[in-house]
Amino acid sequence: MADGHRYMLQPFSNPLAAQYSSSSSIANGLFLNSLLSQLVSEPSSPSRPPVQRSPSQNTRGMYGQNHQQGHNSRLNGAPGGQRGMPMLYGFQQQAAHPHQTHPQHHQAIQADHSSHGPAPNMINHSNFSSGVLSNASPFPGSNMQNGHGVASRGGPQMTEHWADQLRLRKEAERAHIAMTDQQQPQPHYYARLKAPENRGIAASIGPGGSGPAIDGEDDRRRPWSVEKSNKRQDWHNLDMSGQGLRVLSPALFSYEFLQELYIASNQLTYLPSEIGRLRHLRVLEASNNQISELPPEIGMCTNLKTLLLFDNQIRDLPYELGSLYLLEMLGIEGNPLNPVMKQEIMERGTKSLINMLLEQAPVPLPPIPRKAIVVQEDVSPNLERVKVLTWNILCDKYATTSLYGYTPTGALSWNYRKDRIIQEIRDRDADILCLQEIATDVFRDFFSPELAQDDYKGIQWPRPKAKTMSEKDAMAVDGCAVFYKASKWILLDKQLLDYANIAINRPDMKNQHDIFNRVMPKDNIGIICLFESRTTGARMIVANTHLAWEPTLADVKLVQTAILMEHVTKLAEKYARWPALKDKRMIQMPMDPEEAEKRPVMPEPGPSQEYRNNTDIPLLVCGDYNSTYDSSVYELLSMGRVSPDHSDFDDHQYGSFTRDGIEHPFSMRSAYVHLNGTPDELPFTNYVPGFAEVIDYIWYSTNTLEVVELLGPPDRNHLKRVPGFPNYHFPADHIQIMAEFVIKARKDKKMVTEPDFGSGSNNDRRS
Repeated sequence: MADGHRYMLQPFSNPLAAQYSSSSSIANGLFLNSLLSQLVSEPSSPSRPPVQRSPSQNTRGMYGQNHQQGHNSRLNGAPGGQRGMPMLYGFQQQAAHPHQTHPQHHQAIQADHSSHGPAPNMINHSNFSSGVLSNASPFPGSNMQNGHGVASRGGPQMTEHWADQLRLRKEAERAHIAMTDQQQPQPHYYARLKAPENRGIAASIGPGGSGPAIDGEDDRRRPWSVEKSNKRQDWHNLDMSGQGLRVLSPALFSYEFLQELYIASNQLTYLPSEIGRLRHLRVLEASNNQISELPPEIGMCTNLKTLLLFDNQIRDLPYELGSLYLLEMLGIEGNPLNPVMKQEIMERGTKSLINMLLEQAPVPLPPIPRKAIVVQEDVSPNLERVKVLTWNILCDKYATTSLYGYTPTGALSWNYRKDRIIQEIRDRDADILCLQEIATDVFRDFFSPELAQDDYKGIQWPRPKAKTMSEKDAMAVDGCAVFYKASKWILLDKQLLDYANIAINRPDMKNQHDIFNRVMPKDNIGIICLFESRTTGARMIVANTHLAWEPTLADVKLVQTAILMEHVTKLAEKYARWPALKDKRMIQMPMDPEEAEKRPVMPEPGPSQEYRNNTDIPLLVCGDYNSTYDSSVYELLSMGRVSPDHSDFDDHQYGSFTRDGIEHPFSMRSAYVHLNGTPDELPFTNYVPGFAEVIDYIWYSTNTLEVVELLGPPDRNHLKRVPGFPNYHFPADHIQIMAEFVIKARKDKKMVTEPDFGSGSNNDRRS
């Protein structure tokens, strides 16, 4: 693969050939390195460029490296070919530079709108999420049509952004002329232009590589890199410009890995809604068509940085365009655009227009409520039920516009989100709540008093770094919390697990470098609680945790999970020896008289149940594990063991864990495994652009508990226009998951004496 000529403009034939208006235009350009003067229409694979028949053609003709004439050199102002060909848009090699977000930019936008404000006709009171800004009035013929005359005498000062817009439009016009020249049309203009940029890509992609990395994806809100894939992908760009296309085939949108798509200078009248599937797109060039409107699904392409729509027939822009928070250039000149929007982009730029669309959008219609899915029917009414919910509620200090630029500020504000979170908790009415990213002051001042009205008591621990802060700053540190229905459950014990502190104090680990360099810097925690049912006396262990988020710390997540299960095992052994409670009525948390009056009357407690060993006690292990189903964390919890040479350890040393392996004695299963392979299968628990995976779990002991009902997934149709959470209807970037269990009837072991039938036949058996 070292030969640079093997990554060149490639033919794209089969999926779209039926849609071409000209049979001579079947070969469309896939470009990666340099250019062939003759294209061969071989069947292609999305991950491997088609084989070229005549590599020798790469060095001759107008595409050769020494070419000094033709439209490329004229276009780039380099007569004689003495200078290298520059990129058309000035954004070459962006994939090599991580995207930097600027929260102050959003503040400036908000301040700008507060001082200027949109025009009265800017607001559309439509109740539909796919609404567009109405075309209020025709353009003033003197200076608004096509944006010309902006810098004319007496007119407004031309901004740098608008000057760039006009320059890009001229370049698009040159490209259009080159592709539609009646005497010598030259399609695939952008493939030809970008050929020098892509030369040498073979050297940068090793065996098993995945091509250019997505910039800026590995932030704290994304526990798994979107590019973490073993599947090799050698091309990311597609040029279908100048082909006379009238319709884009659905087959095109199966290439979801595309980062650049060029469909300029065709005869397209619309973009299909399937465009929303291309969520990796950075560049979309659709200038010089006949497009009259954009589909709302364009808002799903949240990685777009350049969207060029010069010289079309677009009058209005959908509100969903406001989700494109990374967009740097919206090329809209040459369209009969709404004057209000035209003025906004001319005076304040693309970012301001996108932010206006985001903030002015009406609240979309709510999705269909998540339904309950029955897993087990005909459950005995004599069995005790327990309903458990786990949810990462997104701490307010992490909910910033730099991380969630696709979310309107109204939906991102804590004052809005906290009310929605409380309402959803009340609607679910679970017996046990396991919450993550809940700050100490929020727990104390908001959740505790609010949930007390619904019969909940709770405990919370912040992450250990709170110990190093002032009292005021420590109150803002997030952690984990467990709430429980006080009328149903008694809290017998609670334990905090500080993973880093436990690890560095283990005799087999305290002198190992990886503990200090990798585990100790992470201040994740776990909580273990022991409950007893007021009605039946059944005891239950509930664990809640939030593991490290970094995709590069799979070994640390495994160590944290190992410590969690090690302590669950030891505490379960301790709890199995605890005697029955003599007087449960005395086990009450102190409360003032007014609060006591609001409490429901507690039922007469039943006798405590006793357990012979640690695996007999019902066990629930909940939380945000930041680990997918193919991780070692999932393997440990579901299989009960991880070998010492597991790939996630990656040659790091962690005492007995990497010497002997890790194991626990419980038979555990994820509650939602019951939906796998069904239409109700849970597609994700964390949903942001670039990442949608299940990383939150409710694990249960299969010998003591049985799943009878699960909370189903969100409405899939609603998600077709939702690029990520949070939004007005989903107040966190995670969704809550909930399962209802029954505690299985216990089979007490009794001594049975059988009759004596002679010598050797007198046996005592346990049943």
